[in-house]
Amino acid sequence: MERTPPPLTGNERETLRAFLDYHRATLAWKCEGLGDEELRRASMPPSTLSLLGLVRHMAEVERHWFRRILGGEDVAHLWSDTHDFQAAYDATGATREEAFAAWRAEVEHSRRIEAAAASLDVTAHVPSCKEDASMRLIMLHMIHEYARHNGHADFLREAVDGATGA
Repeated sequence: MERTPPPLTGNERETLRAFLDYHRATLAWKCEGLGDEELRRASMPPSTLSLLGLVRHMAEVERHWFRRILGGEDVAHLWSDTHDFQAAYDATGATREEAFAAWRAEVEHSRRIEAAAASLDVTAHVPSCKEDASMRLIMLHMIHEYARHNGHADFLREAVDGATGA
């Protein structure tokens, strides 16, 4: 996934799309060059947070907001039979191959759903809020979610091999 900085000009949708893709690429970049064991390395007990856990979690988040909410699909969680988003964080037995394959597949689904939407004003019902949300809000939420977890990824990567960078 190419890590291209968002443009300094552009319409609202192009800008949101570019920021979201930039943050997606940042997560992938933070994991580059690491093996399964390094990607599974937890931050500090009792937390199970790891780079691979973040990738798995973001696959669940992409799946939830774009496929379930915007797309109206009835799809199960990837790593939980009890609809537990936190289960994805436990990457104890996970591999780079399975986590990244699931994440990339969900990102592609998300991109297709976003591209097919007529506008940022398209709304979908969010059961947990008992209200509708616009695609605009969902894209902003996704940018926020990635940005927050990319901050975690910065610390996790530095703890693995000392690598830093924005």
